[in-house]
Amino acid sequence: MDKEIQTVDDYIAGFPEEIQGKLKSIRQTIRENAPAAIESMAYGMPAYKTNNKPLVYFGGFDKHIGFYATPTGHEKFRDKLSGYTQGKGSVQFPLDASLPLDLIAEIVRFRVIENQQK
Repeated sequence: MDKEIQTVDDYIAGFPEEIQGKLKSIRQTIRENAPAAIESMAYGMPAYKTNNKPLVYFGGFDKHIGFYATPTGHEKFRDKLSGYTQGKGSVQFPLDASLPLDLIAEIVRFRVIENQQK
């Protein structure tokens, strides 16, 4: 991670305006659906924790926004995420499409409950 990027604000500010808007929307969605989450930087991207456990991460890239909700968060929503490129614990939302903020909110709420039960 760039030593100058120490906060999520710094991270978001490093992107073009169009991408900044998408990153801010994801950040706001996470904050609204996990108000007790601790925000930090980890793995070079915005990271959120609840109950001292990773909740979700997100990151900006040239052609997509990466969203990382651990493997369980993606397994639970496999069908709803099927239209997106995915990895074991990640999904890519293309920059040229609207963000599925309702789905992101649903995943975040699921992860909050999951972290409470662990």
